[in-house]
Amino acid sequence: MERQYWVGFSYVKGIGPTRVRQLLAYFGSLEEAWHAGRDALQEAGLDKRALKSLLETRPRLNTAGELARLDKLGIAVLTWEDEDYPPLLAELRAIDHAPPVIYMRGTLTQRDQWALAVVGTRRISAYGRQVTRTLVGDIARGGVTVISGMAKGIDAEAHQAALEAGARTIAVLPCGMDTIYPPEHRGLATQIVQQGAVLTQFPLGTKPEAGNFPPRNRTLSGLARGVLVIEAGHKSGALITANHALEQGREVFAVPGNITMRNSDGTNRLIRDGAHPVTEAHDVLEVLDMDRVEQHISAQQALPPMSDIEQTINDVLSFEPTHVDEIVQASGLPTNQVTSTLTMLVLKGLAQEVDTMVYVKTR
Repeated sequence: MERQYWVGFSYVKGIGPTRVRQLLAYFGSLEEAWHAGRDALQEAGLDKRALKSLLETRPRLNTAGELARLDKLGIAVLTWEDEDYPPLLAELRAIDHAPPVIYMRGTLTQRDQWALAVVGTRRISAYGRQVTRTLVGDIARGGVTVISGMAKGIDAEAHQAALEAGARTIAVLPCGMDTIYPPEHRGLATQIVQQGAVLTQFPLGTKPEAGNFPPRNRTLSGLARGVLVIEAGHKSGALITANHALEQGREVFAVPGNITMRNSDGTNRLIRDGAHPVTEAHDVLEVLDMDRVEQHISAQQALPPMSDIEQTINDVLSFEPTHVDEIVQASGLPTNQVTSTLTMLVLKGLAQEVDTMVYVKTR
């Protein structure tokens, strides 16, 4: 069962999106890669550190047993190969910002493609709490899914505002699903699962170590169409999330604050550097075209199923950027037919144009 080997590689330190892509390109499957010998793994591109880690992990990890344990715990496993892997994240495979494996409790829906990440300081002020509850509540009532990291402060307030608005919300953890961080948010995690999802890219047993936060923040921003920063000091991790968002082509928003308050240093600087200033929900919804979420969802649902030609092009596409000329050659179809079909696949959310005449599969 291929899925167990995706789980296996998630335990191997030093093997992230780039290495997984190399292994898939060389071996064709992660099952073949998992059982491959030292020489073949080196030829596939593994450096000494990653190779040593893999050779040490394989003998002590029962991948089939680990998959069974996850199933018993009610934890779903989503991989790059799954149709229900988050499409906004799938678009980021080309820049290695999409984790090969996601562990999840709860559910993801089509609506979650219309999501906003909300981040900020753990040392929340009364102003920050009021702004978060008001802004995020209004945004959530517009049908937008709210994504955050379930940390103390702004994160927790954002999740709570979404829950109270009856909206969907998603928490992204910096640890394994068997560790709720911070532990005092176990009750919040339970609520989020009932009204959205709690997910992580880290396998069971992973503690919330400092090195896990940057990749967690990158995944958090990748799941959303934009990132809203509410209260952040000049060294806040929320600013790292904002930087990831810019790398991913996402919009960045910030709430202006009192210039004499440390908690506003980061947000005011973001605005100075070009982030969208936000004083009301409409400031976010208008820029992201999310003031018409229901219409967007209805339009997607109204699209017809794939035709035979669309299926042919979809089969040719991969998560690696592919030029139209290559698609024409592989499909045997005329160029004009290929380009028009690609346009339809983009409209259906199944493909994305990542450069001029260069496409990737998104689902």
